[in-house]
Amino acid sequence: MKHEKALAMLVDKEAIRELVLLYSRGVDRKDGQLLRTLYTADATDTHGDTFDGPADKYVDFLEQAFPFMRYSGHHVCNHLISVDGDDGEGEVYALAYHAIPDGKSGWMEDFMAVRYLDRYRREQDGRWRFAKRVVTYDLKVRRALDTVPAAADSTADASYAELVSRLFARGERA
Repeated sequence: MKHEKALAMLVDKEAIRELVLLYSRGVDRKDGQLLRTLYTADATDTHGDTFDGPADKYVDFLEQAFPFMRYSGHHVCNHLISVDGDDGEGEVYALAYHAIPDGKSGWMEDFMAVRYLDRYRREQDGRWRFAKRVVTYDLKVRRALDTVPAAADSTADASYAELVSRLFARGERA
C-alpha cells in the first residue's frame, strides 16, 4: 500500500508539471483557448502590478496583448510540488523573455526571473488545474532592442506540424 500511495503522488506531481508546461506553451504560442482549459472556473491570477483578478479575465488580458508580442519565451526551471489529496501547491521558478513595443515606435526586451506561487486542484474530470497563481518577480530587466525582432506566426509554429499527439495540438489539452 505504501508504494501505491507513493506512485499515485508521483503521477499527480507529473500531471501538475505538465499543467505548468502547458501554461508556458499556451502563452508562448499565443493560444488563449488552451490557457482557458488550465484554470478552475473560480481561479484567480495575480501578475504583480500587471493583472490581479479572475483567471478568465487574465486570459482576456493576454489575448489583447498577444498581437503586440513579437516573441515570448517562458522557460521553467525549478518546480517544487506538494500534493494532499485533490489539492496541491507549488513554487515554480521560471525565466520569461519577451520582445514588446516600447511605446515610442521601437522595441524592447523584457526579461524577468519569476516565481509562480500556485495552488492546484484536481477537478471532477480527474485533471489538475490552477486554482490560484501569484507571480513574484525576483528580477526585471527592460532595455531597448537594437534591431526589430521578426514577427513570429505562433499559429504556424513547426511544433504543430511535427508533433502529432493531442498534447501539442492548438487549443486542446490531452
